[in-house]
Amino acid sequence: MTPAITHRMGWTAAAATAPMIWGTTFIVTTQLLPPGHPLFSALLRALPAGLLAILLARQLPRGSWWWKSLVLGTLNMAAFFPLLFIAAQHLPGGIAATLGAAQPLIVAILAVAILHERLSLWRISWGIAGVTGVALVALGPNAAADPLGIAAGLCGALSMGLGVVLTKRWGRPAHVSALGFAGWQLTAAGLVLLVPALAIDGVPAAIDARAVVGYLWLGLLGGLLTYSVWFAAIRALPVTATALLGILSPLTAAFLGSLIAGESLTAIQLVGFAVALTAMVAGQLAPGRRKRAVSALATP
Repeated sequence: MTPAITHRMGWTAAAATAPMIWGTTFIVTTQLLPPGHPLFSALLRALPAGLLAILLARQLPRGSWWWKSLVLGTLNMAAFFPLLFIAAQHLPGGIAATLGAAQPLIVAILAVAILHERLSLWRISWGIAGVTGVALVALGPNAAADPLGIAAGLCGALSMGLGVVLTKRWGRPAHVSALGFAGWQLTAAGLVLLVPALAIDGVPAAIDARAVVGYLWLGLLGGLLTYSVWFAAIRALPVTATALLGILSPLTAAFLGSLIAGESLTAIQLVGFAVALTAMVAGQLAPGRRKRAVSALATP
């Protein structure tokens, strides 16, 4: 096994932990957080974690990175978080998960337009297979479609998909840690959300111990830790292949939902898991390694 392959496998394994933790968002939102406060939940997920990251990293943006951090923070978090919470509260987890699984397809298309990559039919095909697999796992016969929830889910996938591609295009400033880079974006997102969250949602009337645990989980693990790992992985790996790892998020959400409900997985769901995981792995093994992928692998 060559050093390049070992390097890529290591980063892929690390990156996979991020969508798995993000997959807990649906359960945490519906089981622990006060309902009806998506903007406030997004604010608490972003701003405290961002300020903590900046405090630990002791690094502030310079030059164009002030506005770039604002753009990335808005796309990856300030827009994505509330849309995710809205989708989680207005849709059954299965529909919300299936919509989120479309993000790799969005990234693949945007990578052509923004990064000038060739359209990879291999990864497009496996992206479609991944969405199909997630749908088999998550969608049930009684899944009801709320138009607001569907719009939120699709817009959320588009927002973070664009954020991921721009993160790859702009890279990360030299001598800036992944923690500091994540902190810039989380803080920017929190500042963007501050006024709307307080003006529109306000503070929930009651924040009990369960809600505190939920906010801490989403902020420290689902925000600070995962985005630090995710942004570092985007720098080291091909962006379209990395986006396919996002399939793990809805699969984790579906598994946790089944576990908490105490229901065993059906044969169709097991087939869906197999299809989705096969699509995710196959998407990492695109044939005909291109110069762009080799350059991404060699990036420190």
